[in-house]
Amino acid sequence: MVATGSSEGEAGTQWAALAGVTAALAMFGAAQGLSSPLFTLLMQKQGMSPGLIGLSAAMMPLGLILSASFVPAAVRLVGARNLAVGCSLIGALCFLGIGYLQNWVAWYVIRFIVGVVINPLYILGEVWALSLAPPSRRGRVMGVFNTLMGAGYAAGPFTLTFIGTSGWAPFSVGFGGFMLCAVILRLVSSKLAGFEDDGQPADNFIGFARLAPALLLAVLVSAAVQQSTYALVPVFGAGYGLPEAVLAALVMALSLGNILLQIPLGLLAERFGGRPMIVACAMATAICAALLPLLITTSLIWGVLLVMGAVGYGVYTMALVELGSRFKGSLLVTGNAAFALLWGVGGIVGPPGAGLLMQGIGPLGLPVVIAGLDAVLVVFALYRSSVRRVGKT
Repeated sequence: MVATGSSEGEAGTQWAALAGVTAALAMFGAAQGLSSPLFTLLMQKQGMSPGLIGLSAAMMPLGLILSASFVPAAVRLVGARNLAVGCSLIGALCFLGIGYLQNWVAWYVIRFIVGVVINPLYILGEVWALSLAPPSRRGRVMGVFNTLMGAGYAAGPFTLTFIGTSGWAPFSVGFGGFMLCAVILRLVSSKLAGFEDDGQPADNFIGFARLAPALLLAVLVSAAVQQSTYALVPVFGAGYGLPEAVLAALVMALSLGNILLQIPLGLLAERFGGRPMIVACAMATAICAALLPLLITTSLIWGVLLVMGAVGYGVYTMALVELGSRFKGSLLVTGNAAFALLWGVGGIVGPPGAGLLMQGIGPLGLPVVIAGLDAVLVVFALYRSSVRRVGKT
């Protein structure tokens, strides 16, 4: 495990390793962020239907979900460091395969493989960040980590606007992002925790769910809310007659709030604790959802969306902080793998569910779903807190 002594040398080593992990995951985030719009634009050029393009986009989250349960076992089998570096190299090779084959049928398979190999990077990156962060600064560290991950992800589509989709340029950027991730992780690998041999009891998903059901519900709700909001806020705005240019800006406001406010939320988590902040973020998200139909046609909507983008994803950040404070070693790996699985499930069920309700009752369906999910989370989290206080599990 990572040393947590008070010496300046040990502290410096921890911070250097943490900076390396964050930089590596930001590079990988940029490569992944580039891939989604790149595939869409290339398949449009080939005359593919929206249905086929959407099915192709589903391959990556399908790979994420199906691989989540295997990550703890893979860590024990080959080691956390080898797994992360190996997955980075496979991701780089996938981008070479995409550029070489230029075949949409093959892309389905490759996008699924990309989903499989990026999952360990997500999981182990968060585990290392949680473990390397000093407990007293875990909130701000995870705020910075998620901010830079979000910035890296946003940099991918931004880069695509400059390099275009023709030739090898976009595939070279994706290849380079994954290769940089592999190189950085290899350079700092000696400072990273080896969770495969830490002596902690390895648990399965069901066992972990018994230990921390409120944390898993928080991840599910955060994923469903965030992805429903990003996908359907333009539809919500269109229902109130907003022009197309404004609809795109609504999503940008959500993203900006997510990037700018994760660090302040992390500082609050250090002061008040992860669990109370999960409840606070969920309540704030529900309030913002209730304000959407009231303020959508006013200038106040921009402030609401900034806050909503931050606290909606903040539920996940706070769940990570709480996870890191309660678990360590292989149990932390299992917990993060469970988080990845529940994030994928939330992303699959959230947007279709909200879309169906909007189809039935109109634009109000989106805030109803968001507020309802967060209300359920608040009630259950408070219940679990009361159970823990009286010593039950």
